[in-house]
Amino acid sequence: MIAFVSGPVAALAPDCAVIEVGGIGMAVQCSPGTLAALRLGAPAKLATSLVVREDSLTLYGFADDDERRTFELLQTASGVGPRLAQAMLAVHSPDALRLAVATGDEKALTAVPGIGKKGAQKLLLELKDRLGAPVGAPARAGAVSAATSGWREQLHTALTGLGYAPREAEAAVEAVAPQAEEDVAAGAAPEVGRLLRTALQSLNRAR
Repeated sequence: MIAFVSGPVAALAPDCAVIEVGGIGMAVQCSPGTLAALRLGAPAKLATSLVVREDSLTLYGFADDDERRTFELLQTASGVGPRLAQAMLAVHSPDALRLAVATGDEKALTAVPGIGKKGAQKLLLELKDRLGAPVGAPARAGAVSAATSGWREQLHTALTGLGYAPREAEAAVEAVAPQAEEDVAAGAAPEVGRLLRTALQSLNRAR
């Protein structure tokens, strides 16, 4: 098993990053939130999980070991493959998923593309004793405030890091601004990973 990859970021795409390891470019499938923290040419270290199929070897990358462990545990549920597990982590943090399962929050799971009401109910039953209890503490007000005020810069940097022109990035940031403002109005910090996915969709439609 390849537990992690470490090296400079050689390339970024909407769904993966290439990390240079010993002169070899390792293609790593990542969620938008993980990609948003990477910068071309900058050093990076990603926890990884290798998925072996008859016709492919796919490396999935995560910001930390908790994400990787959750990714692997999610796949122990019937009907959950690596793509859906990654989609779940793109929408929710590991602790948010643990909380959703612990509290039977069906709505949280149906927010993930590809999971309907029946699928959510089934997952809640199957994952109940597998993910464990939530461990994170509530975010401090200062931390939420900082995240609330900094989402524009983070999102703009993530888009330009993916190769979009500054003007395109600015337009995409404005396109998702109402969504971010709804989060702020609800007292929550905007989730940059979710905003990045929406921004990429708007850019693809524009092209």
